[in-house]
Amino acid sequence: MQVKKIVIVTLMFTTCFNLFGCGGGENSSETTPSASVSTPTVTSNLFQAPTGSYFSETTGLPISTDLQNQRPIAVMVDCESVAFPHYGISEADIVYDLRNSMKNDYITRFMVVYKDYSNIPQIGSIRSTRPTNVWLAGEWNAILCHDGGDPEAFTLLENDYAQQHLSGGFTRIDNGKATEFTEYITAGEIAERIQDSGFDINYNQFKQDGDHFTYVKYTTELDTSSFSNASSIILPNPHNGTTLDYNTSTKTYDLSMYGELHKDAEDDQVLTFKNALLLDCDYEEITSANIQYHIVDNSGNGYYMTDGKMEPITWKKSGENGITHYYDANGKDLEMNRGKTYIGLICSDVWGDIGIQ
Repeated sequence: MQVKKIVIVTLMFTTCFNLFGCGGGENSSETTPSASVSTPTVTSNLFQAPTGSYFSETTGLPISTDLQNQRPIAVMVDCESVAFPHYGISEADIVYDLRNSMKNDYITRFMVVYKDYSNIPQIGSIRSTRPTNVWLAGEWNAILCHDGGDPEAFTLLENDYAQQHLSGGFTRIDNGKATEFTEYITAGEIAERIQDSGFDINYNQFKQDGDHFTYVKYTTELDTSSFSNASSIILPNPHNGTTLDYNTSTKTYDLSMYGELHKDAEDDQVLTFKNALLLDCDYEEITSANIQYHIVDNSGNGYYMTDGKMEPITWKKSGENGITHYYDANGKDLEMNRGKTYIGLICSDVWGDIGIQ
């Protein structure tokens, strides 16, 4: 494995909050004082979503209140080169990227999370799940969509908190590939499957209390002046060759695999993220089945990247289906920009091989 240039900077700082002003911007209103009464300036509440919307738990951006109680879905997507091009991935709110196999230089697989999935024409291709994905989907109270999995994953899926999952039976598309690369979720299919299965389309009793992410005020940006530079991230995934490169035009990180920019076959959109979280994780291997999975009910170090900058963080997940919490260099809740997030789980033995430029 080629070792990349590594930049690791320990940051000790106090997070600066962006203060909103009293001017005539789109998020503030001002009253005109009369001649005899001094009336204070009234400013919009930037922690309150616009009328008819609420701040999505997956992105922090405003979406319709009609979706507020709807459970997300978490979909397993193959990252072997033969499974490309992907469909519907650019619409995902969160993309988890993690190893699942000891074969092919430890190839990774996506688990993509959607809060609003009703109008996505096609998602996939769909593949099997691992214990790690059951735990991660469980913390979102998400319905896990996959096609099979290893015995350990199915043992977990028998537990009450994660038993509502959809395995196989999705649309098969004749794309000239082997059968395992022909399964996709099409628009409306999830809702129909949930209804037919008698599952809860809205959050149920297994939803975890608390927020997954702590966001800056709406319409503001995180102050990264004390962060170090991170315009290019090279992940230690030799088979996929995954990189994240900061796009100064969109102010997001574009993902590439196999030396090519990831573009969605559905609409040619680039897979890009406002936030990237890299987490140092322990792992276990089942050599008899060539399976690898991460131990996420744990804690560890990590990095947070946004706006071409980075800071070291720590993370902790209490219990298999507990919410993962993220902390800045001062041990406070990590404050993040609003938008889509990439979460890369990196095995501890290759954590030092991450390249950051």
